[in-house]
Formats: sequence, C-alpha cells, structure tokens
Amino acid sequence: QVDLAESGGGSVQDGGSLKLSCAVTGNIDNSFCLGWFREVPGMEREGVAAFNRDGSAKYAEFVEGRFTISHDKVKNTLYLQMNSLKPDDTAMYYCAAEGGNYCKNGYLLWMVPEYGVWGQGTQVTVSS
Repeated sequence: QVDLAESGGGSVQDGGSLKLSCAVTGNIDNSFCLGWFREVPGMEREGVAAFNRDGSAKYAEFVEGRFTISHDKVKNTLYLQMNSLKPDDTAMYYCAAEGGNYCKNGYLLWMVPEYGVWGQGTQVTVSS
C-alpha cells in the first residue's frame, strides 16, 4: 500500500514562492508515475506537473516556467517548487502516484482518472 502526505501550502502575496512536499510511504519503486494536481471549488481537478519513471517531466501550459517538479529518491519525497505565484494559482494542491503497467513501461500519466493514489491536499492561497 502506498500513502501520500502533502505539506508546505500556505498564504503568500502575488509574486511570492512556496515549495510543496509530498512524503511517499509504502511499497513504491522507480516504476511509479508521480504528479501534482490542483483543484478550485466548482472546477475540475487539473494537472500541474508530472513525472514518468525515467524522470521526464510535463508541465501545464499555465505554469509558464514558474514551477519545478522534483523527486528526492533517498527521502522518497516529491516536491513542487512554485515561484512567481499569481492569485489564479490559488487552489488545493494534491500529489498523486500510480504504479500500473503504463508507468512501468515509461508512459507519463496526466489525467486524473489514471492515478490511483492521492494525498489529502494542501491549500495554496495567493493574494493580490
């Protein structure tokens, strides 16, 4: 069983930075896909950034080079460094993991239904 626990959210001013962490516990190996998603009340959860098993990353268009996803394999922690935050980035941020055959074969997962394990979320609020 794999469990995820996010932390690092908070309130910042427009243009500020935050670094989100996602502690991964359980039976996870290098074949897992990992990703960050966000959700605003009344809107669908959307992808922010994701890795495949080879470390290739994909970012949403709205990131525009402001965010960086990384994974510390020793600490087994996923990170999302967010710089130049905007009020539109206000959302609940979730990390997700999936270890199915697509991930084992090197595919990068981007859609919410493709991920089977989710954290509880951490709130990010950006004020103008």
